[in-house]
Order: sequence, then C-alpha cells, then structure tokens
Amino acid sequence: MSTGLETDVRHPDTSVERPPFATAGVAAVVVVAAAALLASIGRYGFFGDELYFIAAGRRLAESYADQGPLLPAISRLMDMIAPNSMVAQRIPAVLVTLAAIVVSAQTARELGGSRAAQVLTAVAYASSIFLLVQGDQLSTNAIDTALWVTLGWLLVRWVRTRRDDLLLWAGVVTAIDMQVKWLVPFFWLAAAIGVLSCGPRELLRRPALWWGAALTALTMLPSLFWQARHGWPQLGMGAQVAAEADTSGGRVTFVPLALLAAGVLGLTLVVCGMVALFRFEALRPYRFLGVVPLVLFAAFMITDGRPYYVVGSYPVVMAAGAVLWTRRAARWRTIVAALLAVVSAVTVVAALPFKPERDLRPAADADAAAAQLTVYGKLGWPELATSVAAAYRALPEPQRAHAVIVTDSYWQASALDFYRTDDGLPAVYSPNRGFGYFGTPPDSATTVLWVNGDEADLRSHFATVTPIGHVHTRLGFPTVNSDLTIWRCDNPKTPWSQAWPGMLRLG
Repeated sequence: MSTGLETDVRHPDTSVERPPFATAGVAAVVVVAAAALLASIGRYGFFGDELYFIAAGRRLAESYADQGPLLPAISRLMDMIAPNSMVAQRIPAVLVTLAAIVVSAQTARELGGSRAAQVLTAVAYASSIFLLVQGDQLSTNAIDTALWVTLGWLLVRWVRTRRDDLLLWAGVVTAIDMQVKWLVPFFWLAAAIGVLSCGPRELLRRPALWWGAALTALTMLPSLFWQARHGWPQLGMGAQVAAEADTSGGRVTFVPLALLAAGVLGLTLVVCGMVALFRFEALRPYRFLGVVPLVLFAAFMITDGRPYYVVGSYPVVMAAGAVLWTRRAARWRTIVAALLAVVSAVTVVAALPFKPERDLRPAADADAAAAQLTVYGKLGWPELATSVAAAYRALPEPQRAHAVIVTDSYWQASALDFYRTDDGLPAVYSPNRGFGYFGTPPDSATTVLWVNGDEADLRSHFATVTPIGHVHTRLGFPTVNSDLTIWRCDNPKTPWSQAWPGMLRLG
C-alpha cells in the first residue's frame, strides 16, 4: 500500500539528499519562543533550585548527593560572568531550549519530512507546556531534555546514513548527560529493547556504540568515586522520588500528567507519530523509536518516577507524527494544526510568569503553593533572609560570635547562603539534600539559629530551644519561606562532628 512516505530510509544511502531545511519557518518559531522566554526570565525571583545551583557552584565537586556536577559548574560560570544575576543564570536554559527546537525540526527532516513537517515539529516543541516552559529557569530538566532530543536525532540520522561517528557523538552526549542526572541509561535501555524487538539489530553490533559507552563510563569515574566515598546518596534519591510520588498520586496520575506535558499539538503529533512508526512501511527502520516511550512509561511507573521523565523521548515521535500529518497537502490539516498550535500557545503563555507580582494572591497553604511551584518557589527569599538577619542581630554579642544558622530545607539554606553577605549572616548549614554534604557545623558552634525545625526533634539535640522569630511573607511558600519559626538552640548535646552524619536526609 502506498502511503506517500516511501523514501530512501528502507535502504539507507548517504548519497540521497534530505528535503531542504525549513530555515525561515523554523527560525520564525525560534524567534517567537526566544521572545517568550526572554520576556519571562527576569520575572519574580530565583527559584529555590537555582539558588541551590549557585550554592553548589560555589562549592564545586566531582559529584553531589542529588545531581551531577554540570549544573553547578554552569551556574558558577554564569555567576562569574555576571555575579548574582538571575537573568544570567537562566540564559543557558533558554539557549539549550531554543537549540532543542531546531534539533527537533532537523529530526523531522531526517525522517523525510518536508518544510511543513519541520515547522510543525518546531511549533509542537515550542508550544509544549513542559518542553518550552522549563527553559525559563536553570534546571536539570532543561539540560537533560535537550540532550535526549539530541540523542533521538543522532539515532535517526545513524539509521539513515550508517555513519558510525554519529554513535560516537551519541556517546559524548550521553557522557555529558550523566553529569546532569542519571536518567539517560533508561533511554538507552528502552532503545535497546526497541532495537531488539523491531531492529535494526545491527546498531547493537557497532563498535562505535560501545566505544561511546566506554567514554561515558570513563567520564563517570570521578563522580562514582565521590558517590562511593559518601555512601551513594544519589541512588537514595530514587527512593526519595518514589516516596514523593506516593504522596502526590503516584501511578494513578502518572500517565495523564506525562501526556499533558506534551501540550495539545504535541500530544496530537505523538499519537500520529506512534501510528506512523508502527504502521507505515517507509518508517519501519525507525520503529524502535516508537518502543522507547512505551518502555519509559512502564519503567518510570514501576520505579515511581516523575511524569516528566518521559518527555525527552517525545520530540522524535512528534517529528514522525509531523511527517505523517503533512504527507499530503490538505487544507483541513493545516487548519486543525493551526488551531491546536493556538491552544497550545495559550497554555504556554498561561504557564509562563507574565502576571505582575502585585496581582498574585497569597497561597492558601503549602499544597496550594506546590500546585503552582514555578511561581511560589520564586518568591519570598529576600524576606526570609531579612527575618533571619534580624533574629541573628538580636542575639547577645557573646552568643553571636559562636552562632551558625541551620535550616530545615536546602532551599532555605541556599537562599540564606546567597544573601549572606548582604545581610551580615554567619555560616549557613542544612542537613537536607546535597547541602548537607557542603560541610559540618564546627563543634565550637554552641548557638544555632534553626530555621523551621520540629521543636520535639530540636529538643532531642539541644539543651535549650526557644522560639525567637517568625517569618511571614505575603507571597511566600508556606512552611518554606513563610509561616515558619526561627528557633534559638543552645548547647548541642552531641558534638556536631558526631551528630551531623546521622542528621543528613535527602527528603
């Protein structure tokens, strides 16, 4: 049966040219996406994780308890170029997100897609509520997703050309991604299952693929040595994520949230792409890429992963869907695609932080704030630092000389560390997440300002515990930087050097 998709992909031949690249159309999409992101990156304040990346970047290490070293290194570089600049911190996320739009369009081209298919793929990426919106702040997701998109393009191009240098480049991309987070092995596991079930099995026999794997393993050695010295905390993050999933709907909401992350147009193309990859003979060599999201859905549901973990596998399927959608010129297809793109764009605009801060309403409680995490996670940090600084200055001079600050959350510690110089604060510590590995309070610290601790727990560690301050911010995150207590804790019952290792926690 003729589908209009018959191309050279069944018999890869490097001499066969791909369709021309839709330079003008894709560039227009990138310009619009860039305008949206650049208009949003100066809004509100630092997100809690961004403050943590800055803190980690000022304490560079081979690895961290909850991530690889690449994000802290990027944060440190931007902090050196433009100290304390929120916009500068976010520029790398914007750039890789825009690059991923171009790569997704190139993937459609490699699949034989026309200019219209390439532009449609780019629009789908740029109007995805997750794929684009994550680019307005520095995050592991922004970098990780862009690298997954690149891997998809490299595999598609290898299938078409059989150029083994592409597999070496895939190894380089994988090695870089492992310095961000440890999710990319799931991608390769899913790809291997797809290749074994659908072909081309030749991929797994290529030495270049395994040389790339060896490169990844070699570059991981410093991180692995660090993890081994510290008891493999990053593996413990999997259990923490699973525990968080159990309290937020877990497997029940996994599939709906994972699908909604693609956006309206994106999800439509994902569905079309799955049909194209499994039904049409012309795309048979790429069928294994349709297996990848199915395996990822199963793997992350079984392991209680987060729904957005699968999103990096979408763009290559979207590209296949765009090829199918545009295979024949039809006015109704253009109209429907345009309508879906408009709906997707509206959801993206609604998700970006365009509303003036003065028009925001306080979060009713922590759950309400968590539901709008990308908004309330960026507010209230200067006020927190001001409140803690006031409590610190209220201490008598003898106690102040031996005082430190300890916070319940790594976000709190990161914020206070960021504002520490301006507000005249002492050293900041937290037993939470990666911040707990940045250092142990000195045994000479006999007075502690503890931010938001549990009173009963604090009394088990200190001779005296007294509330000396309360933090409230109009738009803060309840229990994180608003509606929380500052405690004065004196005379630790156990020296910090002995107590701290037992206090460390990832959750």
